[in-house]
Amino acid sequence: MAAVDSFPFLYREISRACSPHFETLALVGALYAASRALVLLKDCCAVVRVHFLPRMMPSGKLTRRYGTWAVIYGASEPVARAYGEELARNDVSIIFITQDSSSVIDTVAFLSQTYGVETSVVTANFPLGQAAATAITEALRGKDIGFLVNCVDETLASPRSLIEIPEQGVLDQVNRNVAAATLMARLVLPGMVERSRGALVNISSGACCRPLRGRVTLTAFTGYLDHFSRALHFEYSAKGIFVQSLIPMQIASGRHQPSSSRGGWFVPSPEVYARHALSTLGVSNRTTGYWPHTLQYGLMRCIPEWIWILASRLLSGAS
Repeated sequence: MAAVDSFPFLYREISRACSPHFETLALVGALYAASRALVLLKDCCAVVRVHFLPRMMPSGKLTRRYGTWAVIYGASEPVARAYGEELARNDVSIIFITQDSSSVIDTVAFLSQTYGVETSVVTANFPLGQAAATAITEALRGKDIGFLVNCVDETLASPRSLIEIPEQGVLDQVNRNVAAATLMARLVLPGMVERSRGALVNISSGACCRPLRGRVTLTAFTGYLDHFSRALHFEYSAKGIFVQSLIPMQIASGRHQPSSSRGGWFVPSPEVYARHALSTLGVSNRTTGYWPHTLQYGLMRCIPEWIWILASRLLSGAS
């Protein structure tokens, strides 16, 4: 076979051999481009439907749709307190479940004075098991519980290797973020099923969709809450219960954080996030709750996991 020493000649020969298939390849390319365009259009419509239409056209009074009382576990977290304030703004009375009542005393007084709703605090130490469940059950008795809000522990976001966490610390984290959230759902669901209405909201983190170095427990616990929410929605949606998994990205740590340290639209205050997230209740059972976070989440999903892990290793090595 004669050696080919001319690239143009080689190109012409290959083109001549492939010319019968050009139209087929062009058709395949056009179909692929059209499918990606349809997916993009679908995603854009979903953002408008979930994040913008509910704010422009509210679907009715929350107390009529779900109930007059809300139970909030993890009330010491800024996002949970802000979500409770938004519920109180909509005339929903609040029961805070916490291990340290002093962390919510000011919030309880503020909500009662500002919005005129009933509030109460139940101190529950979940490692005690049945004793904690009994105290909560007594507090819920006779009340029209329409909402349960579980919030993951914000301290999990601090980078820390698993072997650096004491054994008792791991058990405490499992109790606070997995066992307690599951038990709270078990305690409120019977009443909701009996009334054929109610909403369960589990606030975790967008970290559930990708592994993060130094945040093993955050990824694991948020992943559990996310899948737990989806499973509950599948099982109880037909009984009138709406279960929502909120998976936000970064949120500013609190009301009093200086505005200069916030990241603008992409790092909202807890109050701004809660306002947006509450508007998605009853619209989407799994969402970031905030449209700029939805854009971030969409970009994250476009990155293959092996590229994500490789980039994380390179960045951690450089630092």
